[in-house]
Amino acid sequence: QVQLVESGGGLVQAGGSLRLSCVVSGTIYWIYDMAWYRQAPGKQRESVANITRAGQSNYADSVKDRFTISRDNGKKTSYLQMNSLKPEDTAAYYCAADVMSTTWRTYWGQGTQVTVSS
Repeated sequence: QVQLVESGGGLVQAGGSLRLSCVVSGTIYWIYDMAWYRQAPGKQRESVANITRAGQSNYADSVKDRFTISRDNGKKTSYLQMNSLKPEDTAAYYCAADVMSTTWRTYWGQGTQVTVSS
């Protein structure tokens, strides 16, 4: 059993910052790529950022230069530092991880809400 738990969401004014965390727990042999996605009301879930175990990262164009993804392999945790937040960043944010447990698959967290007021 593998669980991902996000934290750090909340309400912030435009221009503000938030830092999301995602902790992976359970029977884990190896964590490969980790990622953050978001889904706004009435829209499809979209990729925000991803990071390899070695630390290589990719970002959606809409968040480049504002968001930073990182991870601590020892703590089995990924982070999403979000700066210069805009109202259009309002969404439920989900973390995902490719995990080798009793099987190898992608696991998802339950999501954390980020609301940016104008």
